[in-house]
Amino acid sequence: MQALTTDVLIVGAGPVGLTAAIVLIQHGHEVTVVDRQAEGTNTSRAAVVHPHTLELLEPYGVVADLVARGVHTPTFAIRDRDDLLIAVPFSQLPTRYPYTLMISQADTEAFLLNRLEELGGKVVRAASVIGIQQTEDQAIATFADGQQIRARYLIGADGMHSTVREHAGIAFNGGTYGESFALADVRLFGGVPADEVILYFSPAGLVVVAPLPDGMYRIVATVDEAPQYPDVAFVQSLLDERGPVAEPAVVEEVVWGSRFRVHHRVADAFRDHRILLAGDAAHVHSPAGGQGMNLGIEDAVVLGEHVAQVLDAGADNAVLDEYAATRRHTARRVVWMTSRLTELATASARRRPLRNRVMRLAGKLPAVRRALAWQLSGLNRR
Repeated sequence: MQALTTDVLIVGAGPVGLTAAIVLIQHGHEVTVVDRQAEGTNTSRAAVVHPHTLELLEPYGVVADLVARGVHTPTFAIRDRDDLLIAVPFSQLPTRYPYTLMISQADTEAFLLNRLEELGGKVVRAASVIGIQQTEDQAIATFADGQQIRARYLIGADGMHSTVREHAGIAFNGGTYGESFALADVRLFGGVPADEVILYFSPAGLVVVAPLPDGMYRIVATVDEAPQYPDVAFVQSLLDERGPVAEPAVVEEVVWGSRFRVHHRVADAFRDHRILLAGDAAHVHSPAGGQGMNLGIEDAVVLGEHVAQVLDAGADNAVLDEYAATRRHTARRVVWMTSRLTELATASARRRPLRNRVMRLAGKLPAVRRALAWQLSGLNRR
């Protein structure tokens, strides 16, 4: 069987892999995208697209669709039950997108895939990588059916359990949070505004409540052992225990639910010669602050543009080392920030009054609110 050739082989067809492919194809390069799943997922964990991510995606033909579909939420609020600790305003940010865009990852992937296909690209599915070799000028991937693809560069965007990272021999150091996370898309009424993303602090654990399109809300919560499929009674108990009191939120329906465990890990390297990592293949962390998919899409745009520089004009491979170093540094900072936010959210009952007083005082300072808005929106990474 003769090996196929391509400029760039991208393993993984989630938001990160699709974005990298779009960037490279728009720069005129041949790209092959493969994914081990037989079909794309229609459920997801990620639901937040931040302003900086939208800015980075502007040249690539998907922002108008995303913005039209998603819910625009200008405020990120941190609360202890009904007690507002900090309101982080995105509305004053110097950007064309002064809000958090709430949209399901399934919708985001669909818009990215449509754009890829408009550009003449496609995803080869049910294609499992079982081996990777590198020569001086190529990466050679072998698939379960015996097919080989030779590429000048290979991008691993295949998630936390990355086959690419494993075959490259890159360590993925860090740890796992003790709690599990429950995730549900629900219909509810009362209690929570439709224009805020709210992080509720509680000694029992954090819970995030955020509006989604079609009148739904995304609920994410830490629990000791989440059920595999959270039901109405379970989600209602979370909101009763951790959410608003004066006007309780009442869950009418769970449209979709799941559970997962969260890790905090960063790959020891984002590059090994012709292999480059992006997204969850390179870093994973707590969902607090909604940074995960955004950081991965940032990786994809930056990496796609850097690889294009090398392919276009023979730029020195040092630009790829720059990608690997700067994005790893950024990932480490985000992992630190989300870990601290998770620790704050789950403070013990004894520490809770002091934490709340400090946060209320800090939240009254415009400089603090601005700094948080810049950090959570990703604009500090411009």
